[in-house]
Amino acid sequence: MKQKLIAFLVVMTIITTPLLAQTTPASGLTKIGYTNVDYIIGKLPESKVMQNQLEVTKAQLDKALGETYKEAQEKYEAYQKNGANMTDVIRADKEKELQNLQTRIQEMQNNAQTSLQTKQQQLLEPILTKVNNAIQEVGKESGFLYILNMDAGAGTTPIILFAASEDNNATNLILRKLGVDPDKIEAAAPAAAKPGTAAPVAAPAKTGAAAPATTPAATTPKKK
Repeated sequence: MKQKLIAFLVVMTIITTPLLAQTTPASGLTKIGYTNVDYIIGKLPESKVMQNQLEVTKAQLDKALGETYKEAQEKYEAYQKNGANMTDVIRADKEKELQNLQTRIQEMQNNAQTSLQTKQQQLLEPILTKVNNAIQEVGKESGFLYILNMDAGAGTTPIILFAASEDNNATNLILRKLGVDPDKIEAAAPAAAKPGTAAPVAAPAKTGAAAPATTPAATTPKKK
């Protein structure tokens, strides 16, 4: 679950970031930079905070869903045990109650997923804004006409397929602008891919509260 959430934190990316106010350098050459927004977001302290908050929210949703499922299971077991001795009116009432609980569980599952996605978007929005502002500042300060995002999203081909050198890799400049030391990142993970050239992050499966088995449909026991 933790790995899915980590992936879930970086799935939203900025595909390209044109610097509209930038002009072509006096030499006439176009200076185009590149980076990997997913990589940058994953290295920010805010991403860890967001992950923790999402895990807390998911745990709360799982607990509520689990309690409802437990209630449904207990009532279904009681119905199976005592159904044969119930009057037709009481039996029909119990079956309706079980059907309502089953519907409630399905609605809670759907709502839990929607709630997590909404919270993720709310938490991620200021992070994306912060990263975008840093990209804009680095682009202007370093004379880039454009800064492209290497990762266009899961299942897509990276925008940049070849770079002759790392000179236009703006990742470290952006990280420093955000207050993150790229040297410490590389020291902590020497075997990791170089910033800006990392393989695209796989899209996570939709996350949501754990989905328990559907409550068995109520069946009318035969009278002996």
